[in-house]
Amino acid sequence: MTTFTPDIEASLAQQSIELPSWAFGNSGTRFKVFATPGTPRDPYEKIADAGQVHKHTGLAPSVALHIPWDLVDSFADLRKHAEDHGVRLGTINSNTFQDDDYKFGALTHEDDRIRRKAVDHHLACIDVMDATGSRDLKIWLAEGSNYPGQNDLRARQDRLADSLRTIYDRLGDDQRLVLEYKFFEPAFYHTDVPDWGTSYVQVAALGDKAMVCLDTGHHAPGTNIEFIVMQLLRLGKLGSFDFNSRFYADDDLIVGAADPFQLFRILDQVIRGGGLNNPDVAFMLDQCHNLEAKIPGQIRSVLNVQEMTARALLVDRPALAAAQSANDVLGANAVLMDAFYTDVRPALAAWRESRGLPADPMAAYAASGYQQQIEADRVGGTQAGWGA
Repeated sequence: MTTFTPDIEASLAQQSIELPSWAFGNSGTRFKVFATPGTPRDPYEKIADAGQVHKHTGLAPSVALHIPWDLVDSFADLRKHAEDHGVRLGTINSNTFQDDDYKFGALTHEDDRIRRKAVDHHLACIDVMDATGSRDLKIWLAEGSNYPGQNDLRARQDRLADSLRTIYDRLGDDQRLVLEYKFFEPAFYHTDVPDWGTSYVQVAALGDKAMVCLDTGHHAPGTNIEFIVMQLLRLGKLGSFDFNSRFYADDDLIVGAADPFQLFRILDQVIRGGGLNNPDVAFMLDQCHNLEAKIPGQIRSVLNVQEMTARALLVDRPALAAAQSANDVLGANAVLMDAFYTDVRPALAAWRESRGLPADPMAAYAASGYQQQIEADRVGGTQAGWGA
């Protein structure tokens, strides 16, 4: 059986993966959102469910919030509630894609009033960060155009830069702005932040407290995502990951479900570039569980990241470097593949038990009775869902 070296065990012990609050609410397609028993009715119940993921895995000590979906009367109270459930509040995500004013843009809009409204929303998000102790403000913009000639592409980039500068200047000394990118949807001709290069150009102009967020589902088919990971780490601008999995586009499926080898390759470059357990690089999930149960879906997700991390840590770096230097094509590939094909699940189960965690977190949660309890208790009220 595979055994981990003390160095690998130490790396695994430090790993943390932030959970998205919205993963615990109902979600679906543009055709239907399916309600499920036990779904949270407010941010407090989302946090309680996130606490179950961390309790059973030891991997998820923080929860990202989405504003205004997770607005509460007192964020100090929500912060205390999170601590009581063994987690803390993490990244604050802004939302400028569900307001009629933003039909033709938000931070890029031609109308000064609408653009100012979008900027003010982000400033309010920073106020939330001050109350929650959060470090990162993550911005994803559903902005662009559908037809050639519809908009002045350059003017939109200029307005975006100006808006981001106003937001950036409001950040505290220990806070960061993290700019996400997505190559299409909901705009189909052009998107204002379609790729890592555009995000990098915008954040590089802002300063050291602005970083790029890489969502693993936000790339064209065939894109070498691990190359982008390498480049952003090399440039010192990889601020966070949004881990998920996709078969076609932005599917937001459980990370590693479609292509475990891709997840392994990404984590191999994270380790090679010094990004693993680097406080400047946040590991996060950005997923929606449309059909499967929410809490087990999140448990499965963080375990998938942990498993591929363990495999990537097994890569024989000296042997790989020697093969690469000798231009031994097949030898170098074999070193990588040997690590990928190693079954680390028994070793991870034993390692978890040694740390007082269940060997099989999925089975432990199923046996805990928590799911049955919330299904019985959470009757009435409005379930949380996408956009709520």
